[in-house]
Amino acid sequence: MSIPPSRLSDEELIAEAQNDNEAAFNHLVRRFKDPLTNFVYRFVGDLDDCEDIVQETFIRIYRSRKTYRPIAKFSTWAYTIATNLAKSHMRRKKLRKIITFSSSRHEPEPIYDLRDETASADAMLESSFREERIQKALNVLPVRYREIVVMRDIQELTYEEIVAITRLPMGTVKSRINRGRALLREMLRDLWNE
Repeated sequence: MSIPPSRLSDEELIAEAQNDNEAAFNHLVRRFKDPLTNFVYRFVGDLDDCEDIVQETFIRIYRSRKTYRPIAKFSTWAYTIATNLAKSHMRRKKLRKIITFSSSRHEPEPIYDLRDETASADAMLESSFREERIQKALNVLPVRYREIVVMRDIQELTYEEIVAITRLPMGTVKSRINRGRALLREMLRDLWNE
């Protein structure tokens, strides 16, 4: 590959990876690791589970790389895999809670946050508090809304990308975003009225 990987599109990198170019695949991993980690964390709410899901996402992408066809954007394919793994994880986790009756935890959940290190201590504390409240609200938001709100408002995916990933009609996507946002606004009303 004569062009530096950073100058190639995602689709060009996966095409190189399909030809067993390990450097191209590694560049895709570096490019998508943080966005997928942020997305999955917001979806599942647990950093350890999130890291496992993201790792499994990249394993599946690698194993299936030769089956990728450029009829959809690579990012759509990657987010679809991560979404399906996160949903499966949530179903298994819910089943384990039902079986073990152990749904309460006493330690606070870690916050995965890529923040600016130059921020003041007060601002960081306030930001951390807000992030924790937002994550807790996301955790109780029904999955059908959480998934789409995270894709749109946190990952900033387009409506078309969300439709491609979820395979839901555009109208359903838009109504779930609106309903999810309304539920979050209600849960977090006191944060914005301080």
